[in-house]
Amino acid sequence: MRDLGYTDVKNGCEKGDCGACAVLLDGKPVNSCLVLAWQADGAEIVTNAGLGTLDHPHPLQTAFADTGAVQCGYCTPGMIISAKALLDTNPHPSDKEIREALSGNLCRCTGYDHIIEAVRRVSESASQRTHPPTRSLTRFLADSLTHWRCKHEVQG
Repeated sequence: MRDLGYTDVKNGCEKGDCGACAVLLDGKPVNSCLVLAWQADGAEIVTNAGLGTLDHPHPLQTAFADTGAVQCGYCTPGMIISAKALLDTNPHPSDKEIREALSGNLCRCTGYDHIIEAVRRVSESASQRTHPPTRSLTRFLADSLTHWRCKHEVQG
């Protein structure tokens, strides 16, 4: 995928410790570095790039940019994926639940406060927002690999 210019799923620790490679596998967050190809066969894989575009970002991508939850940007795609998985199952989580959901994602830059604020912001306005449907990795690759650079970091 990297040879094709697809870079939003990061290669971090390769041991499942950092969360930089988080994707949704059939709607559940997983560290892709721990998933074997046969385990993903036939599964829907959604990455941060499949959540929105520069023109139509997902509310989480917008909130991360608006709250300053993006510093170097390396952990951002994984954080957004983990936050989306949380909000898909619990649209109005407490700060403690947000912290627990993001506990598998390491960030050396932000201190997490702005990240939690971004997730809370989306949670509080969930009933008022609409966003485009997610796109699976397969669909993303089929759509000619348009390369997104976050607004600019939030796109991965």
